[in-house]
Amino acid sequence: MIGNPDFLTGTGQDQAPEFQELESPEGELHLRFYVPSGDEFALPATGIREVISSPPDRITPIPNVSPLLLGTLNVRGRVIWVADLGQFLGDPTPLSTDRPDIPVIAIEEQDAMLGLAVDRIVDMDWLDVEEMQMPTNVPDSMAPFLHGEWSIDGDRNRFLRLLDQIAILRSARWAA
Repeated sequence: MIGNPDFLTGTGQDQAPEFQELESPEGELHLRFYVPSGDEFALPATGIREVISSPPDRITPIPNVSPLLLGTLNVRGRVIWVADLGQFLGDPTPLSTDRPDIPVIAIEEQDAMLGLAVDRIVDMDWLDVEEMQMPTNVPDSMAPFLHGEWSIDGDRNRFLRLLDQIAILRSARWAA
């Protein structure tokens, strides 16, 4: 077979008629997800440590802490705080823990790690940050944690909002 001249030149019968080029994605990779109110958000993939699907009984409630915190989760020997991201952003609907698994997005900066519990993870998507707009009509409780937004459906006033994970981690709201 190796001695066959068609093998070396690529002109054999089983050779594809055209070479297909893979398109390189444009923009930056982001994780898209929903909070209980149905609002959709994104975080840059570079700011995410990992995504965990945790049964609610593995999140240990801790008394006398911020009501935004659901408790702690042990991930491979490291204890991380888990917060209801929707409640943190001012969403009036609390995250339902009456389900088999809760999606938790672990974000990290230096040695600080925080798990953000969300309603549903959509997927990873390449988003062009050049097309992002300044946020409009957002609650004051959410505004400090947004980088911008993309219009998903202008007719129905739906937006994909990009969160600032560093601002979330450094927020004074965790002490409340």
